[in-house]
This record gives sequence, C-alpha cells and structure tokens, in this order.
Amino acid sequence: MQIHTTIDSIRRARARSGRVALVPTMGNLHDGHITLMRQAGDRADAVIASIFVNRLQFGPSEDFNKYPRTLEADCEKLEAAGVAHLFAPDETVIYPQPQLYHVDPAPAQVAILEGAFRPGHFRGVATVVLKLLNIVQPDVALFGKKDYQQLMVLSNMVRELALPIEVLPGETVRAADGLALSSRNGYLSEAERAEAPRLHAQLARIRDAVQSGDHDFLKLETDAMAELEAHAWQPDYIAVRRRSDLQPPVQPDDPLVVLAAARLGRTRLIDNLEI
Repeated sequence: MQIHTTIDSIRRARARSGRVALVPTMGNLHDGHITLMRQAGDRADAVIASIFVNRLQFGPSEDFNKYPRTLEADCEKLEAAGVAHLFAPDETVIYPQPQLYHVDPAPAQVAILEGAFRPGHFRGVATVVLKLLNIVQPDVALFGKKDYQQLMVLSNMVRELALPIEVLPGETVRAADGLALSSRNGYLSEAERAEAPRLHAQLARIRDAVQSGDHDFLKLETDAMAELEAHAWQPDYIAVRRRSDLQPPVQPDDPLVVLAAARLGRTRLIDNLEI
C-alpha cells in the first residue's frame, strides 16, 4: 500500500489505477471500516482510503483534539484488506487557507435528528467529502449505513451536483450481541459495554412491531426511550422515518427506517435499522 500526503501524489496514483473506489474515513479504524474496504475492492481495480480528521464537522462542545489518531495501526489494517493507496493529508493540505466556501445541505434534511443535536455537522461533512471527491475523482464512493443521515446527505449531494460518481452504501457491521461497531465504542467502560446492546434491541423491537402491523409510531418511540432511560441512558431521539428523506411517514407503504441516538455515560451512540 502506498501512502500519500499531498494532492499531487494521490492524483498521480489515481490516474494510473483504472476504476477507483474511494472510502473516506477519519481513521481509528474497526471491522466496519475494513468491511467497506473489502466491498470497495469488489467494485474497482484499486481502492483508495482516506484518513483525515475534519475539524469542520466538530461542534464547539466536541473535542477535535481528543479524536483518536491511530495511523500506524490503521495502515496495517488497510494493507491487510488490500487497499492500494492511502491518502492521509494534514490540515494544511486540505485547508491551506480558511475554508470560505461550504456545502450547505438542504435544511429540511439536516435540521432533524443528528443535525438538530449537532448544528453545522453535516455542513462540515459535506464540504470535506466534496473536496475529497474532487481531489481523488473516484468512480465509486462508499459510506456506511450506520451513519444513515450522513449517507442520505452525501448521496443527495452527489446526485444534485451531478457528480460522475456512484455512491454505494455499506451495511452496518455488528458485534455478536448486536452493538453496531463504532470508534466511539472504545470510550465505553466494561459495564457500559455490557449495557450498550440495549440500544439495538430497542430498535429491533420497533422494527418487529412495525412489520407486524403496529403503526403507532409515537408510542413505539416513547416506550423505547422510556426503556433506555430506565437503564441510565440519556436518549436524544428514537424516530421512525421514511428512508428516502428521513421525514415522518405519510403513506402506509413508505419504506421506513428507525433511527436512534443516546448517551450511555459520556459516550454518545447512534444506530438504525431499516424496516
């Protein structure tokens, strides 16, 4: 695997790589990321991964400086997964001057759910991802379904800006007890890690109820939040929404997804399940 730290270098590598798949990350990689890399390898001649901790998507109360940087371990995992090139620029490469131009996603899509609790987050995500797509110019880009709202925002950005890139979703990878793999799981204490699968269990309960014909979404959401609160969670939201735009369901046959975010101790976990 070749490691590139400049735009010129990664562009030269891309030019000689045939059909390219890009998997953008912020590093601190786990098996969910590696599954995406392998999926990317099935769709391209060469996989390019990027690792860049993007300051623009961190809110004032989120500590950018404490985000885990594990480049050496990440490189070992990427090489074992068959990744051909890693683009690992520092901030001066991605933002050589203050970023005055930004991507502002549709307000209706980012003022809800994660966007309501993390104002400006998706603006920062969309801006850096567009920049990475412009730098690498891949044929395919892969993003995980665990960040479901992010996947929707980025898919819509690529479509509405007519970028010649196919966006592929990657299924959420879970531990044996159902917990979605996430870099944040490393912050959980032993007791919190034992409790953490309850979030997935509540989503699965809602999914099963809806599939059995229960469309009292508000009650299902309220009951699930109460169950979490009874076990020392602090839920931000549990919501049944349309998959297409994450707005409340309207038609009985709308394809649905149930999404959740909740704090367990000091760790904020997110998850979702398609219905």
